[in-house]
Amino acid sequence: MSYVSPGGTYARDSRYLTTRITADGRDGFPVEPGRYRLVVSRACPWASRAIIVRRLLGLEDALPMAVAGPTHDERSWTFDLDPGGRDPVLGIERLQDAYFARDPGYDRGITVPAIVDVPTGRVVTNDFPQMTIDLSLEWTAHHRAGAPALYPRELRPEIDSVDEAVYQDVNNGVYRAGFAGSQNAYEAAYARLFARLDRLTDRLAASRYLVGDTITEADVRLFTTLVRFDAVYHGHFKCNRRKLSEMPVLWSYARDLFQTPGFGDTVDFDHIKRHYYLVHRDINPTGIVPAGPDLSGWLAPHDRASLGGRPFGRGTPPGPVAPSEAVPAGHGPQPG
Repeated sequence: MSYVSPGGTYARDSRYLTTRITADGRDGFPVEPGRYRLVVSRACPWASRAIIVRRLLGLEDALPMAVAGPTHDERSWTFDLDPGGRDPVLGIERLQDAYFARDPGYDRGITVPAIVDVPTGRVVTNDFPQMTIDLSLEWTAHHRAGAPALYPRELRPEIDSVDEAVYQDVNNGVYRAGFAGSQNAYEAAYARLFARLDRLTDRLAASRYLVGDTITEADVRLFTTLVRFDAVYHGHFKCNRRKLSEMPVLWSYARDLFQTPGFGDTVDFDHIKRHYYLVHRDINPTGIVPAGPDLSGWLAPHDRASLGGRPFGRGTPPGPVAPSEAVPAGHGPQPG
């Protein structure tokens, strides 16, 4: 399975299934608690967005979640974490089965996150940028009491602008560096990535969060790349001007979010490392998974509260993670 086109520039296949699940059901799929299943892998940064937003909004009961294993082959993500290697609700071994149930000739990426319609076993959408926005705006009837406003109307233009820059230069930028097929393509991606991180550093030096004084969709989207930076992107993807832990503003910002309920308690560093180093054999042919980095720093004080801000605005933090959804012990930093 190859991710690099020799001599070329990496281009992400963005042909997603854009059917939406909405409060009014205008695409044929109305919001209904328990009807759908969110399929994720904790290894995947795009899926991690959905995991975090779902938890912050308290949608665990309304939108049950299936967690695929951290690795996949050219065919699909698999449910090897479940007894018998089969999702207990959908009854399938591979996520591709839900895509082919929708379209037997489906020829695009079989990606996570994906939302599956349980009664039919068919994927409804894998449009990850729209998915989290819809969780905020279309699923409001099922949000927990005290759920934060992650996409407030008055801040949407600024959030959208920040999100686009972060996606192009950072979220996808690390992949353009890691999967570059030429020296020139790599150096261009590398320069673009760190130029954006420098601008984000300037922005966050005086502001606790990216937009406004509370956590928004923009913070979720940046966090999922930052939390993977030292574990995989710095070495595996050659994004090595500095580690995140050597960029003081971004490092303290990321630690602040990591220590906020709903963020770090969803992160599985074991799955993250196993995915990148085992699946991307064309850039890591030995399949050796690094023993590091030291994760203890994620729990160090961050001092970001001195900048002000209210993480959840007028809302409240989510409660404890349900035992059935807890990240396994040893897959994250251990408290001292």
